Amino acid sequence: MLAKKMEAALVHQIYEEMYSFYLYLAMAEYASAEGLPGLHHWMRNQALEEFAHAIRFMNYISEKGGKSELKALQAPPKSWKSAKHVFEEALKHEEHITSCIHNLVDMALSLKDHATANFLNWFVGEQVEEEAAAKAVIDMIKLTGSAPGGMFMVDRELATRPAAADPLNPLPAA
Repeated sequence: MLAKKMEAALVHQIYEEMYSFYLYLAMAEYASAEGLPGLHHWMRNQALEEFAHAIRFMNYISEKGGKSELKALQAPPKSWKSAKHVFEEALKHEEHITSCIHNLVDMALSLKDHATANFLNWFVGEQVEEEAAAKAVIDMIKLTGSAPGGMFMVDRELATRPAAADPLNPLPAA
């Protein structure tokens, strides 16, 4: 059984993960409008990962006898200055999510809720990957400078990101 304080904090994290889903979908649509299919692909897959994170939180809360609650989402931005700006904002957002996860871990440990701390440990590692991925793309874009075709090459690289698993059906298709 989850302490009510822990349950409320985990429910709030569902909101954070769903907003992440929404934000990355908005970034994907921006990319599509800008003619950047690789960036669209990358962000669409990132959105699906964030949706999977929300589902993971919901499943955990349920397994622990709690009840999830979905809250209204704030509308994300609709446009950005450039592909580089998209990734700078994505990195800033992931740093925010990292802070949220760390706060959850701190709360779980203060409540001596070792099961929840263990559950959250996966997210701690995931956030290291999330921040590193965004930073790597920013670095790649910086390397191109104003080289003709530079963003074209970055966009082609972004298109190679493997497709995200279906969060509602994690088993591979037969």
